[in-house]
Amino acid sequence: MLSTSADVVPVKHQLKTLMHNDIRLEAKGKKTIVYFFAPWCQVCNFSIDNLQNVYQKNPEIDVIAVALDFVDLDAVKKFTNNHQLTFPVALGNESVKADFQVQGYPSYYVLNAENAIIGRSLGYSSEIGLYLRSL
Repeated sequence: MLSTSADVVPVKHQLKTLMHNDIRLEAKGKKTIVYFFAPWCQVCNFSIDNLQNVYQKNPEIDVIAVALDFVDLDAVKKFTNNHQLTFPVALGNESVKADFQVQGYPSYYVLNAENAIIGRSLGYSSEIGLYLRSL
């Protein structure tokens, strides 16, 4: 797990989702996992189903996935369709990547209900590992 150092402060970016809705990268009164991924990332392909399971089994936890470093929109759509994701998938940009100091994929940030980062990790995580990080 990466440190939860104070130098990473969640900036409330507003992004478009794959469904063309606006979404803000923030917690809305409950713990939220913000998952940064790239569609070409093999580890992301192995770990995203664990995140989907956490989301489905735990209504007290929100999830927002943010696609970064993608070639085109079709690559993001293919990734989300292959994994049958039911949580929002936002289309990120270099500003989001820089503000959250994303250094690799997948990166997970856990925000508490007050929108403070309480946990960060990089790389593969099991379903139970994701759940425990969100406590």
